[in-house]
Amino acid sequence: MAELRGGRARARLGALLTDIRPLQVSAPYRRLFFGNSVAQLGQQMTTVAVAIQVYALTGSSFYVGLVGVFGLFPLVAFGLYGGAIADAMDRRTLALLASAGLWAVSLALAAQAFLDLGSVWVLFGCVAVQSAFYALNNPARSAIIPRLLDKELLPAASALNMASFNLGFTVGPVLGALLIKWQGFEAAYTLDAITFSAAYYALLRLPKMPPLEDSPRAGLRSVLDGLRFLRRSPNLRMTFVLDLCAMVLAQPRALFPALAFKVYGGGAATVGILQAAPAAGALLAFLFSGWVSRIRLQGLAIVVSVLVYGLAVGAAGLTTALWLAVLFLAVSGMADMVSAAYRSTILQVAAPDQLRGRIQGVFIVVVAGGPRAGDFLAGSLGEGTTERLALVLGGTACVVGVLVAVGLQRSFLRYDARHPAP
Repeated sequence: MAELRGGRARARLGALLTDIRPLQVSAPYRRLFFGNSVAQLGQQMTTVAVAIQVYALTGSSFYVGLVGVFGLFPLVAFGLYGGAIADAMDRRTLALLASAGLWAVSLALAAQAFLDLGSVWVLFGCVAVQSAFYALNNPARSAIIPRLLDKELLPAASALNMASFNLGFTVGPVLGALLIKWQGFEAAYTLDAITFSAAYYALLRLPKMPPLEDSPRAGLRSVLDGLRFLRRSPNLRMTFVLDLCAMVLAQPRALFPALAFKVYGGGAATVGILQAAPAAGALLAFLFSGWVSRIRLQGLAIVVSVLVYGLAVGAAGLTTALWLAVLFLAVSGMADMVSAAYRSTILQVAAPDQLRGRIQGVFIVVVAGGPRAGDFLAGSLGEGTTERLALVLGGTACVVGVLVAVGLQRSFLRYDARHPAP
């Protein structure tokens, strides 16, 4: 009897723990996952290094927020067109070309640090070019995954992909901050360039991903076709709206340098801790994400997750204790991980393959562009008021935005994973 109870307990625990079947059944997906995980570590080191270097040069949260602005416009322009290209050409080839461009930007950032140029405008320029290549790269990478896995494994793959991102987001900022303190900005940028080789190798090992026979040529008409499909797809559209509520209205990262130096009396290491806190929370949520694939009402799950995210960010602004702020930021990361897993799953399941690149392009514009717009909004608000008040106002605006959006489209709460509809 005791053995039977122990077996049931292990079965319940196994149902809660991470579903790793996508890594077990698909070697190409496994290589892509591990390659991206290593590269993400370096990319997040660069993200925190740019923020700290801009703040060191200017002493202004507004200028840290401008990093987001310079990344936003190329992301929007190239994200929409990059998705159309991903539907019209071999997705593996496109990802390889765009990744080569990202690699070149990593080398340029390292070069400016070694040369000690001390120019914030050089950093802004590198960020803009980096965003353009990122916008071409990610729709192709994301649209590859549904061809590597069966439909029922996509929720688990989405959780794994979020874990890959958040592992880099947890370790990368801390490691980057420590490298900056030890050897300067050039060390962080150089390690990013080195780790990027892992992602490039994973792409080289992928099979070819040619477009389907009925896929259109890339062009303005193709982009507009994708936007028309999105206009007719209320559930897909709602996932974007809710993510914008969180990432534009309650994105705290542009405030981290000022909070670290002015509020918590720390330095670069404290910036790294704040930057890593949301991702650490997301990783904790991922470890117990086995239940993600069993949730049917994924729309309701997204709404609840984004509400928790906004409340947690606002709460972080109410305390001057570093440990408590880190705890609230970790909770925001947990909520964001759940939301992102379901939003990505809805997109991959509900969008047809011949449109998937273009919808992924819009997804990248929202998911990556929203935080950049949020950086500018938070940085400007923090400069005009205080960084803590900016957190509180941002979290409150997120909650209000979600409630208004759901009030206008209550049907999203009934989105059922068994009967996916765009």
